[in-house]
Amino acid sequence: MKINSIYIIIISIICSGCSKFLDTPPDLRTELDSATKIAELLTSAYPKGNYIPFTESASDNAGDKGLILQSVNMNNMNPWMFKDIETSDPDSPTFYWYSAYKAISASNHALEAIEKLKLSKEWNSLRGEALLTRAYAHHMLIILFSKDYEPSTASTDIGIPYVTQPEQKVLEKYDRGTVKSVYDQIEKDLVEGLPLLDDNRYKVKKYHFTRTAAHAFATRFYLFKHDYKKAIEHAILSLGSNIENQIRPVNTREFAAMEYLTMEQWYSSVDNPTNLLLSETATSWGRDFVLNRFGLSRNIMAELIFDKNITTGAFGYPIFGGTDYALHIPKFREHFVRTGLNAQYGMPYNMVPLFTVDELLLNRAEAYSRMKMFDQSIKDINTFISKKVYYSSDMPQYVPQVHSVNPRRINAFYGTLDLEENIVKTILDFKRREFLFEGLRWFDIIRHKIVVIHKSYDEKETYVLGINSPMRIFQLPAEVILSGVEQNPR
Repeated sequence: MKINSIYIIIISIICSGCSKFLDTPPDLRTELDSATKIAELLTSAYPKGNYIPFTESASDNAGDKGLILQSVNMNNMNPWMFKDIETSDPDSPTFYWYSAYKAISASNHALEAIEKLKLSKEWNSLRGEALLTRAYAHHMLIILFSKDYEPSTASTDIGIPYVTQPEQKVLEKYDRGTVKSVYDQIEKDLVEGLPLLDDNRYKVKKYHFTRTAAHAFATRFYLFKHDYKKAIEHAILSLGSNIENQIRPVNTREFAAMEYLTMEQWYSSVDNPTNLLLSETATSWGRDFVLNRFGLSRNIMAELIFDKNITTGAFGYPIFGGTDYALHIPKFREHFVRTGLNAQYGMPYNMVPLFTVDELLLNRAEAYSRMKMFDQSIKDINTFISKKVYYSSDMPQYVPQVHSVNPRRINAFYGTLDLEENIVKTILDFKRREFLFEGLRWFDIIRHKIVVIHKSYDEKETYVLGINSPMRIFQLPAEVILSGVEQNPR
């Protein structure tokens, strides 16, 4: 295959658009003369962009609510219609591309400084975090901007640039490589970096790659790579014991009694035990997702929350809104940062959970199923169910004898005798529901080649995302294409 070259314009993102990244020395990079300053730089090594707005809109979690309550949001409408988003505004694929490469740049400058300073072994954890952040940002980029990893075609499918050296110019030339070569480099960084991590170095652990979060990342990575044995190994290392107490308990009286604003705050709190890694992102998602035209419609809500489900129980997910146009689950608390003390303008931010125990547990369950370890997979599923459903409003509690699933119930619900596939369908159904408004459904749509059909509110227009549709891959930024790189097929 011809190796394509790409110019990555490394830039910093500001709320009005994009400015050259190397115009000023950011993040102490020109003064990285101590371990403390390297540690400070690594706080910038996590992408500050938000992938949720465009991945959620493109998924089957979004319906047409039929009423425009505000100006048209291109980051919401275009993905829903399976069209490219021609903007670099926050919440766009272009914004995420640049924020991810900005994070990678921070990782690479940290790694360079570590080598130059010849730090003692007690600072090996800095190298570990830099390698993990570099691997994570590249994995997110290849999920969004390249084909899914398929063992039979990964060595020829075009990838994304894997950048391992600090940029010295505004324009640097890189090869996109292949999906396989990118995955190989991600794995190399992951395997090398994970043992070096030291959780005790962090003041607030959940803002950094701890060993637990890193193993959760490895579990997701190996699930994408179809290496189910390693996915299980890393999930076991991450989860440890007391799994039940780390899952979001949405079926308890205590949770139901929470006030709305408390629910918002709890979702992305460091005190929420399910959250393993949190990142601050520049995004208006927290204010937009409720009133976006394309989002949780009444039909989708009925399908996911109120229709017959495999447990026969009632789901505890709190649905607010009361109309067709504002149905939502409170998951985001916006932080608005003004440009100055007396400024009228600023940038909205949300804390976004990048990894949770809920996803990790269901990822392990899927890997167990693919390894035909059905008992272990079903055990994980039932652990998950125990925190999500209740019997009735008069008896708001989980009843194992009623709600737990087994091979017979799973096969009967899906109407076939293929237990492996039916277990995977069960897991994907739970994940779709659990991660409403979180964008993760798109990952499963990509991995499992799920067809998505969107219909307009009046049912006059239909948009289909087939298994071979080029729109499963988001388009590269216009500046990159203009630099001479072959764009993703359209």
